[in-house]
Amino acid sequence: MSMVEDPVATIVRLLRKNMRVVKDDGSLADVHVSREWLNREFLKNYDGQVTVGLEESQEQILEISAKTRRRLNILKVNVWTADKPDQTTSGLAMREKLREEVHRVIRQNRNKPNVTVYDFYNTAQASDTHKAYYAKASTELTPQDNGWSELADDDYAKIWYSDDTRCSSVASGNGEYALMLFRFKMESEKQTIKQAVLAFEGYGVSPFGNGFTVKVWNSNVGVWQNSQTSDATIEDSTVTVSLDSDLTDYVDDDGFLWLLAETANPSDGSTDAALHCDYASCRVTVNGVTYCDVVSYRDLDKVDVKPFIFRTEFTVKTWLFEKVEVT
Repeated sequence: MSMVEDPVATIVRLLRKNMRVVKDDGSLADVHVSREWLNREFLKNYDGQVTVGLEESQEQILEISAKTRRRLNILKVNVWTADKPDQTTSGLAMREKLREEVHRVIRQNRNKPNVTVYDFYNTAQASDTHKAYYAKASTELTPQDNGWSELADDDYAKIWYSDDTRCSSVASGNGEYALMLFRFKMESEKQTIKQAVLAFEGYGVSPFGNGFTVKVWNSNVGVWQNSQTSDATIEDSTVTVSLDSDLTDYVDDDGFLWLLAETANPSDGSTDAALHCDYASCRVTVNGVTYCDVVSYRDLDKVDVKPFIFRTEFTVKTWLFEKVEVT
């Protein structure tokens, strides 16, 4: 049975995944995004904190049978900063930057707050969420097979963006395919996921014919499924796999969703088979709020303590539509 995601969790993820605040020295600010409330320990180690909490939820009946309803939620989104020793941007200036960024992210994503794109931006071997691997084999390996090798940090950087800087997997043995494996960590409960679209951008070459194939791991039955194949080209193409039903079968117990990419044909032992990846991603839509926007905001600085706490509070509205069946 499909679940509805908590609107607070949706907005927390939306802000954490999309906010980019640049400090006065040109570096990115380190901002902690969480549920309510302020944690002073976070302000010691972060440039700022953003908290999200539910103030009120209303049920609005949209037709006479009362089956179609809109759930309207009023959220409070708070920005918190403080002055700290040796900081390059003052607490007040950081609050202004964070305030504008929260405003931007919510307004720009107002029609799709429940959509999250997972990719490998800023990922390296130290990550415990998303992972990428390469291998060469004559058969398709399972995600748990010992034949996989993780990408080096330099190779991870090559798949951060769609920018024609590619990471490669090469197979040279007779009958061997070049393989790549991508692990995406879902931040939502798998019962709330409504759709997942996995994408691989790149190309594959082989002496028997170019192209590549992508598949998704069904962790419930332990097989690769939903095969999609690219055109036989030596230029980048993007192949997607869209999962629109039985999502709980594809997200394993640890919250991972696995994508396999392999050359369409193997090496002949003399000429390599090679798989070149420019970018890989997973776009996830959850069953939850489908609209959000800023209603108002105000500054609520606390200047009777040392150091001063600079705070801006946003009032944000979200809603979702539901069909309520009578039993």
